[in-house]
Amino acid sequence: MIIKEASPEDAEIIQYLMRQAFQVYNHENPPSGALKETIEEITMALINGHRALIAYENQKPVGVVRFSAEEEGWYFSRLSVLPEKQGRGIAKQLVDRLEQLALEEENTYLYCKVRKSAQKNIALYETWGYELFHEEIIHKPGGIQIEAVSMEKTLAARKEKAR
Repeated sequence: MIIKEASPEDAEIIQYLMRQAFQVYNHENPPSGALKETIEEITMALINGHRALIAYENQKPVGVVRFSAEEEGWYFSRLSVLPEKQGRGIAKQLVDRLEQLALEEENTYLYCKVRKSAQKNIALYETWGYELFHEEIIHKPGGIQIEAVSMEKTLAARKEKAR
């Protein structure tokens, strides 16, 4: 497994990986925004400071995680692994590499948001050391509401071990 930081030229790969992985949420109301995001939107996000890590297996992209530096720390989103590759630890490797990169760049706080209905994902993040710290209702156009939780992890203890 090779994990590389993406460039704006990788937007099509990122979109493909996200759409494949998030297809399972197509039945949600509303469907995940990951299914609607365009190559142009992804490209512009990468040009404007958002970043992504792409996992490759046998030189083929199999997973991605997107992230950005925010005031509080790094916010990550759109953790995506091809459905046929899920359950093999690829998402964990992506998040591990993200945490390593955060420490290398002297960031010790990571957080994400997860739909409250995605209990499997919440439980998975908890096994990786992420803790729930906030619940909210996200209001979308048309009166649609999405229950979400925010999860966080402080990497300071891990940083001390790395010394």
